[in-house]
Parts: sequence; C-alpha cells; structure tokens
Amino acid sequence: MARIRCDFFSEALGMGTSMTVLLPERAATQIGLAGSPPAGDPPVLYLLHGLTDDDTIWTRRTAIERYVAPLGLAVVMPNAGRSFYTDEAHGNRYWRFLTDELPRVCHSFFRLSDRREDTFVAGLSMGGYGAVKWALRDPGRFAAAASLSGALDVTHRREHPTNPLDPAVWHTVFGDRPAPEDEDTVALVERAGDDLPALYLACGTEDFLYEDNRRFVAAAKRRGVPLTVDWSPGAHDWEYWDAKIRDVLAWLPLKRR
Repeated sequence: MARIRCDFFSEALGMGTSMTVLLPERAATQIGLAGSPPAGDPPVLYLLHGLTDDDTIWTRRTAIERYVAPLGLAVVMPNAGRSFYTDEAHGNRYWRFLTDELPRVCHSFFRLSDRREDTFVAGLSMGGYGAVKWALRDPGRFAAAASLSGALDVTHRREHPTNPLDPAVWHTVFGDRPAPEDEDTVALVERAGDDLPALYLACGTEDFLYEDNRRFVAAAKRRGVPLTVDWSPGAHDWEYWDAKIRDVLAWLPLKRR
C-alpha cells in the first residue's frame, strides 16, 4: 500500500485541510505484506474519524493499511474536526466539504473508481453517525455503509442525563435547537426510500452509545430497512474498533478481482 498524507485547500471550508489516503500497489517482493491492486480503478472506502480525532487516527490506532492491502481497496480518511460532518450552525461547511468537495478532489488527485458498486463509507462514533447520515441522504452514491459505535441518536444524546453531548459542541454544530430531521439519523431511517446501500451496524454491549444504537435499529425495523447488526461485548475503545473494522472489510460487497 501507498500511504499519502495530503494537505490541500478546501473551497468549501475556505482554508487548508488534510486527508490520509491509502492506495493499492503491487508488492509481490515486499516481505510480510502482499499488495493486490485491481486491474482497473480501485474501489474506495471513505473512512471517518470520531469526535476527538483526525484523519491520521485510523492508521495510528489500527492496522488498517495491512488489512486492506490484499483487497485492492483504496481508503480515504478526511479531517472533519468536531463537526459531526455537518454544515455547522456556528462554524464551517463540513457537510458540503465531505459530500460534494471531497469526492471531486479525490478523483482529481487519484485514480479511483466512481461506480456505486465500488464506493463505500464507514466510521466510528461521530464518524459512524457521519457514515450512516451520508448513506441515508445520498443512497445512490454507495454500495454499502457501516457504523462502529455510532452516535446514531443525537437528539437523545443532547440531553442524556449521564453522558450528554458537550453543550458547546452542540451549539457550534446545531445551534440552540434540536437537530433538524436531515441531521437526525433516526428520523432519516424512518423515512428512508427503498434503494438503500447495504447497512452494517456494530456496537459493544458495554458502550455508552449502546442504547442509542438500539433505538436506531428499532427505527430501521419499523421502516423495514434491512441491516446487518452485531451486538457483542465491547466498550467505546480502539480494541473494539480494531477488531470490528476487519469484520466490516470482510462484509463489504467487494468484487474479488
């Protein structure tokens, strides 16, 4: 794999930002890691970080580079601050950056497939929320979307008595009001259409977001939205996410070339 830390200017944000990108390469003589690039443009996974992290965190806390090398899969990990991947009420336009600008920039910089069947999104915690929200609001872009320990009920999380969302973060992101329906993943799944990407949700039973995830799953079932669900022991930590991202990669509907 080639690993690229890419610093570039974002028109949507009006400032410089960064992303970390993994690109497949043939590495037949590399000891301990065999690359498997596809014959054509590689499929791409947009992999989103959590609230306290940045675009480098997946490569620093997991072996994602080693996991994707034999799959011929490119991975794009953008930096989105503490934005909840939203056009913030009192901040910057991170939703526009993520969903409009980032794919265009990536396709202009790198050779990536632009086909729906080759395009995926996943994330953890805040990034799990971002991945599911992107998949539900733009379902025609993705073949599959996955959430690990996602913050999938932000309206409930705002006033949770024991572990609420930081009021300063809420004010910046959503203002002094409930989250709009198009920012609320429970509301989004309840009015989802039929042509959705495959959806995967994993959350540890010891995670403080476990009940939030169960509410999202219940809403999906009421609407008849199919999804793969993994409830297993685990907390909100990298030991869990390092294990579960491997399950996500095995679940992705990749065309094995």
